[in-house]
Amino acid sequence: MVLVFVAAVSAGSSVAQPVEWKSLQTGVELAIFPRALYVVRIDPARAKLRAGLASEGREPKTAGQWCRTAGYAVAINMGMFQQDHRSNVGYLRNDRHLNNRRWNNYQSALALSPTDKALPPLLWLDLDQTDRPPELERYAIVVQNLRLIASPGRNVWSKNEKKWSEAALAADAKGRLLFVFSRAPYTMRDFNQMLLKLPLGITRAMHVEGGPEASLSIHVPGLDLDLCGSYETGFLPDDSNREQWPLPNVLGVLREDAKP
Repeated sequence: MVLVFVAAVSAGSSVAQPVEWKSLQTGVELAIFPRALYVVRIDPARAKLRAGLASEGREPKTAGQWCRTAGYAVAINMGMFQQDHRSNVGYLRNDRHLNNRRWNNYQSALALSPTDKALPPLLWLDLDQTDRPPELERYAIVVQNLRLIASPGRNVWSKNEKKWSEAALAADAKGRLLFVFSRAPYTMRDFNQMLLKLPLGITRAMHVEGGPEASLSIHVPGLDLDLCGSYETGFLPDDSNREQWPLPNVLGVLREDAKP
């Protein structure tokens, strides 16, 4: 394993330093911030994004196992799942396969991999500001999750003492997708504020999992990394978890050498 660490903010200083990104493969970069906050930045026009769903005849697997069996360079939670250990809590579709057909009151939706080249490679909706547009049907991956940050970079969480390890998806002002992982627990209001203060240009973000199920895996030449969360108020209020938990649904970046 190659150990990578990038300090983007000087300790004890509020002055942001330039972020150094390590290239993982074409269109995919990694930066690691203080307190081991991992951010994988993906250009969706250059990297191939895929949904790994147990509801498509597969078994739940850890993020690392999804990488190894599905040919992903990077994988993160797709979203919180229901008691059947298959269905996303919000709407989720992969091409013609409907994992969950029901839209709920979660106010963040992400669409990826358009089937029409005229559409942007990433479409992110704040559902309290717009109706679901018909062009959603022209994206292969559509997922709805709990909103953290609304456009154009507004923290929508009120103060709450509950905290947890966090896996999140975010978008920046240039239309890039970010996989974000923190084993260190935060309240979501504090987590959002931290993201918005970092020099990442984040405009939107959604929660995809918290506590011991929060996961991020990276498997590229020179770097094999399987990260897992632990702390979650009211469920596992300590740092004891050391292994990734099986996940029914992940969002992955296809390895360059993997078959489409």
